[in-house]
Amino acid sequence: SVHPLWQSPLTVPGGTRQSPINIQWRDSVYDPVLKPLKISYDPTTCLHIWNNGYSFLVEFDDSTDKSIIVGGPLENQYRLKQFHFHWGAINEWGSEHTVDSKFYPAELHLVHWNAVVYPTFEEAVMEGDGLAVIGVFLKLGAHHEGLQAVVDALPAVKHKDTVIEFDVFDPSCLLPSCPDYWTYAGSLTTPPLTESVTWIIKKQPIEVDENQLEAFRMLLFTSDGEEEKRMVDNFRPLQPLMNRTVRSSFQ
Repeated sequence: SVHPLWQSPLTVPGGTRQSPINIQWRDSVYDPVLKPLKISYDPTTCLHIWNNGYSFLVEFDDSTDKSIIVGGPLENQYRLKQFHFHWGAINEWGSEHTVDSKFYPAELHLVHWNAVVYPTFEEAVMEGDGLAVIGVFLKLGAHHEGLQAVVDALPAVKHKDTVIEFDVFDPSCLLPSCPDYWTYAGSLTTPPLTESVTWIIKKQPIEVDENQLEAFRMLLFTSDGEEEKRMVDNFRPLQPLMNRTVRSSFQ
């Protein structure tokens, strides 16, 4: 049974830059012009956690340039709006992107928008250079101290449409130490699936433990009082690369 989000047609008519994709390591092209990505997050901009019935979103105050990324493949600076995860029912799959057809058990997305060019997030979503999303793979391994603060808050947003205050959190603790990334032009992976995203996919995964992944799987797609459906497998199927090039910041 498919999540209601995907009971509409899975493809975008005429879409040429849909996401996610399989990243073929050997087909990616090293681009020496790609700069390191500079990340500057202010922990006080963190506001709350929201179960939106598809994932849980950790949302930030994006009214000023307090939490931004700049550099990398980006022409402008982009403001952090929210981060969320995608994950599987079991550890064999769950990530949206794959590397050489390998799935990870989960994937983190940090969503940013181009506030230099566009007045609102809603407008940025509709434009080709409107969004920049950092993707980080999660792999099974050591306990992740930084992630645990988020995990501890999850029981309070078990049901769809629940929101709790979650202030003072620095999401840069969820980024791998290695600066290497792939980048390509793509789309949102949830409706409206607009082709507005510069993807920045980190090469190095972060490690999380089994209990932390299991905490994600205890969340529900459903509201309080409905028949419980566990929030798992909330990832979009892979999309064709078409004639895009995936560039890498590393050789």
